[in-house]
Amino acid sequence: MVRVKICGITNPDDAFAALDYGADALGFVFYPRSPRSVSPEDARKIISSLPPFVSTVGVFVDLKKKEVDDITCYAGLNIIQLHGSEPPEYCNDFAGKKVIKAIRVKELSDLEPLSRYKSASAFLLDTYSPGEIGGTGRIFNWEIAIEAKKSGRIILAGGLTPDNIEEAIRFVQPYGVDVASGVEGKEKGKKDHKKLRAFIEKARSAGSGLEI
Repeated sequence: MVRVKICGITNPDDAFAALDYGADALGFVFYPRSPRSVSPEDARKIISSLPPFVSTVGVFVDLKKKEVDDITCYAGLNIIQLHGSEPPEYCNDFAGKKVIKAIRVKELSDLEPLSRYKSASAFLLDTYSPGEIGGTGRIFNWEIAIEAKKSGRIILAGGLTPDNIEEAIRFVQPYGVDVASGVEGKEKGKKDHKKLRAFIEKARSAGSGLEI
């Protein structure tokens, strides 16, 4: 089974729609430069209203550890995703917590740091784009993702949409997939529920029977 994370949740309607359609995890972005950024207060309100057994992921970019700890505790998050240039020693400081380390991928050599992140529960592979941190809507060479699986659990991101998610899962067979812009409408930060449903249903169909 391939796990599905819907990232860039900014409102309760999108959160509950994602869960109704079968998402495993919701991502909340705490990065002011992102159009999908959410305040700790708003994230807390959404998360406190969710049913049990839902994974909630906080996405952070080069914050001080105390800030990450404070937001994680206050908002009620249970997974930390580090999406900046955080070094392995920084990630290791989150003892006892599940940490996803994002790696921006352009070429095979970008995978070299993976072996140093011993404490990461999984690696999220996103497309490298100068000056941008995720949510670019661009894909990268999925052959690189297959190679990355040698280093641990891989969550595939970057340019995934309802139109290519089945191909992506069958080709890479990742631990999980992550989408933000690929299920949005014209307004960034707001999900198109038809796209959201199609993405999750196709991901479930393509991932059924896979032992990952």
